[in-house]
Amino acid sequence: MSALAVAAATAVGVAGVIAPMGGGPGGRPETPPGHDRPLQLGVEVLLADELDLLAGQRVGLITNPTGTTSDLTHTIDALIAGEAEGDYEVTALYGPEHGVRGGVPAGAYVESYVDERTGLPVYSLYGPTRKPTAEMLEGVDVLVFDIQDIGARFYTYIWTMYYAMEAAAEQGKPFVVLDRPNPLGDRIDGPVLEYPELSSFVGLREIPLQHGLTVGELAGLFNSEFLAAPADLHVVTMRNYDAASIVADWDLPWVLPSPNIPTRETALVYPGTGLIESINVSEGRGTTTPFLWFGAPYIDETESYALAAELNSRGLPGVTFRPMSATPTSSKHTGAFSGGVQIHLTDAAGYEPIRTGLHVLDVLFDQIDEVDWREGANCRTAEDTCWIDQLTGTRDVRAQLEAGVAPDEIIAGWQADLAAFDALAEPYRLYPDGPGRGRP
Repeated sequence: MSALAVAAATAVGVAGVIAPMGGGPGGRPETPPGHDRPLQLGVEVLLADELDLLAGQRVGLITNPTGTTSDLTHTIDALIAGEAEGDYEVTALYGPEHGVRGGVPAGAYVESYVDERTGLPVYSLYGPTRKPTAEMLEGVDVLVFDIQDIGARFYTYIWTMYYAMEAAAEQGKPFVVLDRPNPLGDRIDGPVLEYPELSSFVGLREIPLQHGLTVGELAGLFNSEFLAAPADLHVVTMRNYDAASIVADWDLPWVLPSPNIPTRETALVYPGTGLIESINVSEGRGTTTPFLWFGAPYIDETESYALAAELNSRGLPGVTFRPMSATPTSSKHTGAFSGGVQIHLTDAAGYEPIRTGLHVLDVLFDQIDEVDWREGANCRTAEDTCWIDQLTGTRDVRAQLEAGVAPDEIIAGWQADLAAFDALAEPYRLYPDGPGRGRP
């Protein structure tokens, strides 16, 4: 065993005695009420029972800080520790947006480099090259994907997986997905992306904004429905996973999947308040409550109270709104004291993120004269492609908001497309024993 493998094995042993959320045997968090058995992640099933998938091969791992076991051992360390037993070798790492170690800001270029801990090459899949090249894959025989998704189409990790699957198919490399929960459970909502007109890296293919699938389920859908040539795909499924569960139900510590998703609560609101990125109002980046606060320097205290009161009057489930001021330290309105509103979840299971996000946009446009699309004068016609169009996957939402169409009427307009997607996705669902899918 190499010195690196010994170090990794030691790291696994140390992590095994930590109880990050208390109580469970061997450091495993206790199973919460209503769950008979603890959830086993795909990486844990791989290490326990399916290492034959990697036997005799050089392994390339696509991951970031969320690639961990339940006791917070990183998948990089766990796979290196298992090299001798599994008769394989980890030879390369691949990083999505924010990088393998997760510290790069949203949208910033991620460079390729050599990892100082492991000595492994780290290839960037966020920057000029988003699809692995033949050169990047030369030293590997099998690609493994282990990243926590957030459940929203415009979160880019699933599209890193899509491009990597496409490259694996072209280069004849097997592709293994280590499955993880969807933070929003199996609920689907939002418009289905109009393809190919609005295809981009915040939505390559025609899935809903809130897609309701795990990364493993998405991989199966991508492979059979969207890729020109299917990859040799194997999904290592979770055990004891309830597909209807949301992040509040998990018996797992929270590892932030990106710098501005620091908490479970942030993950729950993100598919809706992420739409605030499309206007000239801060979505909370650069504050201690990203995506749970929105505001701008042209919103004063009186207007903050009026915004909160109007949103509270709309009867949105699972949420209450409070006037709050903040001074963002980065992103929009850096250093400017800003009035705004904080979102407080009161019922995670009942909360409807996309409906809430549309109501927030509607109220801001209705009550604050200065609010505009972030492109300003460059977002005025039906032919323009604005950030709101790319995030929603359609120009219809922008047009209807500008025309004063009520948010709930907008939502009613995409139900037929959601039903069609639900039927398309059904054969690729891997966890059929849950209580069933629900619509917000």
